[in-house]
Amino acid sequence: MPVEEHDPFEDHFAAALRHTGGTFDSDRLDLADRGETRGRTLRRRRAAVTGGVTGVALVGLGVTLVLPGLQADGRQHSVAGSPTAPAASPGRSAALSGDDLVRTLKKLLPPGTYSHEEGRGTSDSRRPYAQVVYDDGKGKAAVAVAVDRVRPGSSQALETTACPDKMFVPYDACTTSTLADGSALMILQGYEYPDRRVDTKLWSAQLVTPKGQYISVQEWNSAAEKDAPTSRSRPPLSPDGLKALVSAQEWRTAADAMPVDPRVPTTEPSRPQGVPGGSVSSTLATLLPKGVGVVSKSVADPGFGYVVVDDGRGASMVQVNVQADMSKEEGQLFGPDSRTLPDGTKVATHQGPGEKGGREVVMWTVDTMRPDGRRVVISAFNSGAQNTPATRTAPALTLKQMQAIATSTKWWVRG
Repeated sequence: MPVEEHDPFEDHFAAALRHTGGTFDSDRLDLADRGETRGRTLRRRRAAVTGGVTGVALVGLGVTLVLPGLQADGRQHSVAGSPTAPAASPGRSAALSGDDLVRTLKKLLPPGTYSHEEGRGTSDSRRPYAQVVYDDGKGKAAVAVAVDRVRPGSSQALETTACPDKMFVPYDACTTSTLADGSALMILQGYEYPDRRVDTKLWSAQLVTPKGQYISVQEWNSAAEKDAPTSRSRPPLSPDGLKALVSAQEWRTAADAMPVDPRVPTTEPSRPQGVPGGSVSSTLATLLPKGVGVVSKSVADPGFGYVVVDDGRGASMVQVNVQADMSKEEGQLFGPDSRTLPDGTKVATHQGPGEKGGREVVMWTVDTMRPDGRRVVISAFNSGAQNTPATRTAPALTLKQMQAIATSTKWWVRG
């Protein structure tokens, strides 16, 4: 097995997790700007990601501005590609400095005191942001705002303002709405760590305007997003306060002041082909062995899906990713310990800890690739979700059953 491999679920977790964070740590912003895209080689696989935000070899994350993804220990990291900016407007706004953006953030917040101020202006090649530690008299709280541009109506714009799947991103509340000007808004009340090992709350608001201006606000109930004790019971801004801050005109002006990268495509890239004419979760449900009942499944998606099954011995999550042409990654995905079936299909199996749900959670994976590069990879857990405790000693499916599912011709036949 190679040391590094492309984790097919990472892309979906990126999408799911792009809602939940990453602006306050400037390293995350820099990583986002370096741009990891679909098909990239990822770090050593320690878990099969999520969607999306943050989980099973997915999100998010995805990624955004900050497109956050999830590391194997449950921490988020940015996984976005380059900014997907629309065509430049005829009159670009005047450039704003990092100090300008910090002053704007302080002006828009309720009265309070500030420390640890930091910002990056619109003339930088990386995404602009402003961040402060804010205290309204009830305890210090990190607050950050980042701006970007996306293609209006693109998959990134739609995913960014949709509530993530709770299977991968635990949260207390999430709402979506459309403002009077047509802007899409999502407000998420969640946690910095999906496994809740520390009670650091992360609340965020994501706004995409009809013009493609993208504003992300994040706030915590601590003075830093990680490695700092909680200083208050909840972040300072209520959902209404988040809405007011994220929808302020000043941030749209900042987005308009960003230089346009001519290397960024102005059209939506084609999505990798998945299950022809169907959804992964529905196809997966038809391929399960007898005696394994479906408890729940993900929404229809031609590239990724999961089901939670129960054979009477406890819940078990099973997830599948389908990719049409992964020939270039074959050498990284299938090492000397892989097998080749009579029809030329490569098969690699992995068994290891699931990690996010505790030491008792295990993940079994069967990765397959046909001679023409069509890939199906399936992972199963001995828990009903990747970030929850084990519900049984082993996954509900055997490796042999998983291989039979992954090599089925149903993945490539139109329904």
